[in-house]
Order: sequence, then C-alpha cells, then structure tokens
Amino acid sequence: MTAKGLQSTSTARRLAGTPGFTQARHHSRQRVVSTRAAAEISNKFSKVTPNGPRIVVKVAELQAKTLGGILLPDSSQKKPTSGDVIAVGKGKNYSLTLKEGDTVLYSKFGLGVVDIEMKGQEYAILFERDCMGIMPSSDATVDDIKDLSPLGDRLVIKVDSVEDETAGGVLLTEGATEKPTTGEVVAVGPGRLDEITGEVTKNKLKVGERVNFFKWAGDAIDTTSGETYNII
Repeated sequence: MTAKGLQSTSTARRLAGTPGFTQARHHSRQRVVSTRAAAEISNKFSKVTPNGPRIVVKVAELQAKTLGGILLPDSSQKKPTSGDVIAVGKGKNYSLTLKEGDTVLYSKFGLGVVDIEMKGQEYAILFERDCMGIMPSSDATVDDIKDLSPLGDRLVIKVDSVEDETAGGVLLTEGATEKPTTGEVVAVGPGRLDEITGEVTKNKLKVGERVNFFKWAGDAIDTTSGETYNII
C-alpha cells in the first residue's frame, strides 16, 4: 500500500558513518535547532509517493563508533544527512534531476525536511532543491566529497589550507587560526532553476577558478587527509 500526500525525504549509504560527515561543520550564524522524532507510519503502508518536486530518501545509519572504536551514546550520535533516493516526484513544468538509486547529500537544517519511520526504517521526504549534490556511489565515503556532483547553482570549493604558524615562526593554537575564506572551484552545478517556468540560469563560475566566499557560507566538510571542501 502507498502513503500519499506527505511533504518531503536503496541500500542505505554509509557516508554518515565515516569520519568527517558526522563531524561536518555547518557554517551558519548561531541558531536554535529543535529535533523531533520521526513520524511513524502504519505498518499497512509499504511505500511513500512524494508530491510535487520532492524525493524520498532512505536515511543512512547513524555512526555507532568513533574512528578509534569507542562506542558512542545515543545522544552523541549526530543525525546523518545522506541516503539513497527511493522515490522521485515531478515539478509542474520540469522533471527532477534526481532519479531512484542516486545517493544524495542534503542539509539536516532544511525547513522542508520531514522525517518518517516505516517498518523500523527511517526515511526523509524533502524538496530536490534542499539536496546539495549526488555522491559517486552508495558506498561513498567522506573522502569522495571531491567527486560530488552539486545540484542547482551550488559549487564545491576546495578550501585553502590553514596557516598554522605566524611569519615569526610562532605556532598558532586552533582557536587562534582564522578559517580560510578562499579556495578553488572543483565542481559546478547546472545552475539556478526557476520552478515556475522550468528554465535554468547557468552558473557563471567555472572549475579551476579562484574564489572568495563569506566565512559563514555553505557546509564545510573535512576529509580524513585534512583537506576541507565547502559546498555553497
């Protein structure tokens, strides 16, 4: 049976279970974020059909251990922001870019994200525009973020490395180092979509260009090798 009329989020991806995604920094001004339990759907339903330009995502499992193998209490486990698309809706004058089987990265701060639980599995229903991009495979890790295909008018920027000492050779503490706001564009989305007309305005920036960005912009993700990428 199909549950219809819900408003937003297949093998579950493990991206959230890799170091970096659970530690991803969300660059935004301080805000109060309320968490809510996923709405439980009756067991008589086995499928969710999204309305409008929405998708349904099978949410990845929470990370149970740190890199060192230490078990984490439930309160320490952060909500994953990735999963595999299992159903796709349709825009009024355009077709969605995403398709079933795509592995997507999305913002957990999205106001349009609706969490549901069906037969013990958590799903998210959200607008395609709230997805940051498509990962190369369902088993992708945080180190594959450089291969993310951004959606809409988003960019993936490889952020310049942090200076860890002054010109005089004095080592700087983490709190004393200013986060870089410059980097190189490594991936560009197709452009901004007008959901009324279905027209797309292409991005003006190109791969390889150097950019400056606002220090609070985007979602910064650290790889295991110490590199930082920002999705803006």
